[in-house]
Amino acid sequence: MSLYRNSAWFLKGVTEFTRNAFLSASKRFVEKDLEVSVAGRSFMITGANSGIGKATAMAIAKRGGTIHMVCRNKDKAEEARADIVKETGNKEVYVHILDLSETKKVWEFAEGFKRKYKSLNVLINNAGAIMSQRDLNAEGLEKSFATNVLGVYILTKSLIPLLEKSVDPRVITVSSGGMLVQKLRTGNLQSERGRYDGTMVYAQHKRQQVVMTEQLAKTHTNIHFSVMHPGWVDTPVANAMPDFHQSMKDSLRTPEQGADTVVWLSVSEAAVKNPSGRFYQELQTVSKIWKHAVIVPAAKGSSPKTGRWCPPTCLWPGPTAPLWRNKS
Repeated sequence: MSLYRNSAWFLKGVTEFTRNAFLSASKRFVEKDLEVSVAGRSFMITGANSGIGKATAMAIAKRGGTIHMVCRNKDKAEEARADIVKETGNKEVYVHILDLSETKKVWEFAEGFKRKYKSLNVLINNAGAIMSQRDLNAEGLEKSFATNVLGVYILTKSLIPLLEKSVDPRVITVSSGGMLVQKLRTGNLQSERGRYDGTMVYAQHKRQQVVMTEQLAKTHTNIHFSVMHPGWVDTPVANAMPDFHQSMKDSLRTPEQGADTVVWLSVSEAAVKNPSGRFYQELQTVSKIWKHAVIVPAAKGSSPKTGRWCPPTCLWPGPTAPLWRNKS
């Protein structure tokens, strides 16, 4: 990360991503947008046992939605479910255990979900991971990439048939302002070259999520796709960056404040009046976010048919085929 990009990101963060910035922006929010009942609609939320995911689940459950919590840790998930049910009185909250870094299991989970449930109105890709060192999953894929990008892609693509059969389908992905320090790079998807910096790898993955959302929106026009930045929030991800957390802890947003835009994108009629594939911050689109994205036609990891960037699964015809891995 260049000194310029680092400085620009921090200054932007201090003015736009903090708790005070949220309080200032919230003065223009339209309260009626969130005065809705979503009874009868189903919402899948990954990483729903803590932080933004749990706050999102709580807010939607209060509005009557059926919640599918997709979590890695069963004990923490069940504890969070109990909190949500107790707080909201909504018993339509279900726990599903899944490690998003195990990509084949992600596909198997999605296939099983489609067989069991007749509809899914909203998918919220919230779970994310920052690794302190490079590590591989059982399939030989770098875990951070598998969790933040490939797992998100497989889950989303696998559930699209179910979403398309449902009323007013939406997919929301929780990105991060950290991606502003990264241009899109597709030549080192597995972080095999150079020194492994978990924070920068995470930022690159968040950039990839933004571009992936734009491409999915172009391909699946019956679904409203969006990606958003929650601001600087006091969550387990922030705790994974101890120096940043220590210096900014008094200015970090609460999980509820961080979840505000996610909830708005999930339940409000106003959200879907905007074009699909956009990036959001503080309940509005942010067009300048795109100027940092660089997509090189026919780059390594690109689709051989279109020349556009896509995650490795665009080269993966099915669950029985070997996963493509970037070996460059």
